[in-house]
Parts: sequence; structure tokens; C-alpha cells
Amino acid sequence: MKYISRVLMFMVFVGLVSCVPTKKMIYLQGADELAENPQTIAQNYELKIVPDDQLLITVSSKDGELLELFANSQTLGGTGSSTTVQEAIGLRVDREGKIDVPILGEMQAAGLTRGELAENIKNKLIEGEYLKDPVVTVQLKAFKVSIMGEVNSPGVQTMSGDRVTILEALSMAGDLTPSGKRDNILVVREEGDQRVSYVVDLTSSEKVLTSPCYYLKQNDVIYVQPNKAIGVRGSATMTFISASSSILSLIASVLSIVSMIIVLKDK
Repeated sequence: MKYISRVLMFMVFVGLVSCVPTKKMIYLQGADELAENPQTIAQNYELKIVPDDQLLITVSSKDGELLELFANSQTLGGTGSSTTVQEAIGLRVDREGKIDVPILGEMQAAGLTRGELAENIKNKLIEGEYLKDPVVTVQLKAFKVSIMGEVNSPGVQTMSGDRVTILEALSMAGDLTPSGKRDNILVVREEGDQRVSYVVDLTSSEKVLTSPCYYLKQNDVIYVQPNKAIGVRGSATMTFISASSSILSLIASVLSIVSMIIVLKDK
């Protein structure tokens, strides 16, 4: 009887240690403290232009005739009596970080923000006396982030806008699976001519919100590790563990029945 009890206790212990603590599953722990101690939002999220980016440059002016210099551009439209004309120029940043702007020629783009590049183009248009009152905007058509590992929908996600967070990207990937390791998210990033990596702990609001990877950048790779190496679905080890669990459950049931029979006989 003592032997049976010990076996049952051992099985209960194995079941308990195999469970992931709830604390490791909860996101942004400590975020409730922001109600009393608000955190200043960082304003450095604006993306820097990098090689292979697709840019959409829009030049607006009241002088439509001068804008015809951009003959290879697509006219987006005017606004009636104001004679405002817009020309959209789709350009790819080359490996050297430069773009070839119609009329203006080659210009440096990589390393600049969209606003900085727009200002440079505007100044060149004025200095060259091409346009007197240009309004220039630069848009990043889209950028891509790869999300791999323990998420429900891994793959490449196309983002729009500058202010995209790691939480938004993981939400777009369907959130982490139950076996995803929430306190050790790996982010691989290209910075200049180097490739660096960061680790993000989603369970800590402080570590997430202050991470350099909170705002994502072009070509970031996000990898979510499994809680345990043996927990990889489809692996031989995982198959063995699943089968062993079923067998142990069956043995536990049999032992419980045997234990009850022994107790009844003793009475």
C-alpha cells in the first residue's frame, strides 16, 4: 500500500514540474504601475532609410507647368482652381544608399529620416529654380519583418508606417503559442554594415517598453523559442513523451483501482 502511494505521489510530482508557471505566461507584468507613474514615450521611433527601401516621393506645387519636368512621374491629381499638382516618384534605394531623382540626379538617402530627405529634395528644387514653392513628402511604401518560431502564424509580415511595435508584430502573427518562451524573444537586426541581436522579455513591462526593439525596423527577424528543447512538436523526443504520458495515465488509473480494492478487502 505504501509503495502504491509513493508511485502516485511521484506521478503527481512529475505532472506538476512539467507545467509552465502562470507567471511566465503573463505579458507586461508591472504595467499597472504606469497608472501612478506614467512613462515618457520615446520619440526616436522614426525609421532611418536603408538600402533596398522603396520610397514614394510626392512633390506638390501650384505651378503645374514646372512640375512637368518630372515627366516620368505619375500624376496623382489636382484640386480644381488651386492648380495644385502632385507628382509621385517611386524609387528604390540602391546598395550605396542613393536614389536617382528625376532632374535632380543622384542623392544620398540611406541614413536619413523621411523628413530629412524631403527637406533635402525641397532645398535642391528651390536652389535649382525648378520650383518656387515645392511641398515634398517622402513615404516608405512598406517594410518587412520576419516572425519565426512558436507563434500561431509564422511568416513575413508587411508593415506600413514608422511606428510599429514588437507587440503589434506578434499580434499580427497570431500571438505566441502556449509553448512559446515569453521571457526570451530574440530580435536580429541590421544596423549599418553589422548584424546585432537583442533579447526582449515580454513578461516585464519595463523591459519591453524600454527595449531598443520595442519599435521595429526594416528587415528585423523575430524568433520565439520553445519553452524546452524537448517540446518541439513532431520531434522523436516529444512523441516519446506524449506516449509515455498516456501510458503513465493508464498505469495511474489501474493503480487507483487496485488501491481501492485493497482498501475494501482490508475492511
